[in-house]
Amino acid sequence: MTILPREFYLQDTVTVAKKLLGKKLVRKINNQEISGIIIETEAYRHTDDPASHAFRKITKRNKVMFGEVGIAYVYFTYGMHYCFNVVAKNSKFDAGAVLIRGIIPQKGIKIMEKNRNTTDKKKLANGPAKLTQALNITKEHYGVDLTLNSKLFITDGITPNKITSSPRIGIKNGIDKLWNFKIEIK
Repeated sequence: MTILPREFYLQDTVTVAKKLLGKKLVRKINNQEISGIIIETEAYRHTDDPASHAFRKITKRNKVMFGEVGIAYVYFTYGMHYCFNVVAKNSKFDAGAVLIRGIIPQKGIKIMEKNRNTTDKKKLANGPAKLTQALNITKEHYGVDLTLNSKLFITDGITPNKITSSPRIGIKNGIDKLWNFKIEIK
């Protein structure tokens, strides 16, 4: 299990969103691993992306998007859910992040079931809010360095066979960008 190095995230945000598919998202709680294979991502860039939190200006909420790559960007949405992103960008843009929208659970499934109050494995982490609930990712993870072996990181995983792209979900601006990426694992 090799943790993805900082250099991995020093690429165009859209490229990183695709390359994260098949990687393994790992959350450690009390020395127990909760993990899954990333199956859905979305890219959010900067000045060319009106759907991005970083589109207008730097704020207290989005400031991590303008900083070092490989860092967790966790935000609260709709007054009830957390979403987990990883900062990724190349030198062409001042900000960028990839939203992790879904995983296929691998380890710690019983913990995920308890956190989500369901035993339906297909619905444990098949959306950004479900994923953060299942892995107990909260605002305390904002700014965590994902390139270190700590409570939250991303490692090598599997090589996807086919990646599909479509418009991002739940946005009103930037709907022309096909920056939602998915893979299927059988």
